[in-house]
Amino acid sequence: MAELKDLPLREELRGSSAYGAPQLTVTNQLNTNENPYPPSEALVKDMVAAVEKHARELNRYPERDAVELRTALAEYVSEQTGVAVSVENVWAANGSNEVLQQLLQVFGGPGRSALGFTPSYSMHPILCAGTQTEFIACPRDADFRIDEKEALEAVAKHSPDVVFITTPNNPTGDVTPIDVVEKIVQAAPGIVIVDEAYMEFSPSPSATTLLEKYPTKLVVSRTMSKAFDFAGGRLGYFVADPAFVEAVMLVRLPYHLSVLSQIAATVALAHKEETLGTVAKLSAERDRVVAWLKELGYYVVPSESNFVSFGRFADQHAVWQGFLDRDVLIRDNGVPGLLRATIGLPEENDAFLSAAADLADTVEMTN
Repeated sequence: MAELKDLPLREELRGSSAYGAPQLTVTNQLNTNENPYPPSEALVKDMVAAVEKHARELNRYPERDAVELRTALAEYVSEQTGVAVSVENVWAANGSNEVLQQLLQVFGGPGRSALGFTPSYSMHPILCAGTQTEFIACPRDADFRIDEKEALEAVAKHSPDVVFITTPNNPTGDVTPIDVVEKIVQAAPGIVIVDEAYMEFSPSPSATTLLEKYPTKLVVSRTMSKAFDFAGGRLGYFVADPAFVEAVMLVRLPYHLSVLSQIAATVALAHKEETLGTVAKLSAERDRVVAWLKELGYYVVPSESNFVSFGRFADQHAVWQGFLDRDVLIRDNGVPGLLRATIGLPEENDAFLSAAADLADTVEMTN
């Protein structure tokens, strides 16, 4: 049997690891930033009816440009952000990862580069490698914030074709102030992709408020996976000037969004009021978890997301194992000293905090 190293891989992929979180079966699975609340019965009922209606048409290709879905997304974005957008401003794909990949296919590629502020979403460099785009890392400061001065210096030095800003940031949870985002957009010679996968959990303003001012430079990427209880639906989208939609149409695969994906997402958007009600619950639970972790003596990165990063541990993997031994699965992203815990149901958060209390006096911390 052949091994991966035996295959004629492109050189930049040799030695790389596939993206993924440990898939272990435990009682309290708090490692993948999913929304723990299932879709409502009303949503499920409407989705089943919609699928039944359209199942007889599965011999036909889907509506290629997903106009109905994109229209519903535009209505949602307009209401949620206060920025009026239309179907022409919105593009949808199979999760925000495909959205980002399509943007890199258009604006990245051989001889081009992308700048990211690390630690951040680990798929950004992986997507860059897949599109032969050089990824350049600009380290965040000691508190995991983007240092404005260093960010602008990195943009000036490297002149990247693409800049990634993840806010709220994954895996740390902190938000980049909108004025810092704007300064980076102003300085960037190419495009800036603001990755807002977790923005529904944040009271901070969305970068969509800057779109009208920077029509040729700014793209805001979002997802339905988190706030919408829709991780299994795999639906991501971006908001930008219509020219960006026209651009990604040059590289999108034919009929990339299936009939079933479009139906499911459209039904989920029709139930947005009840679905987004879970966001307030999770945000309140996040604040409770943060307060208790601080009370226990842990360092906690300020979070406006549905997860918290905490530490600082001398050996974070040993602490991760300690949580697992107590039937709680959290995430070791490889960030020195930090672990990340998704906010779950109240009883799951209680189990996490109980494990944290057990471990508090036994783990070694760094300064």
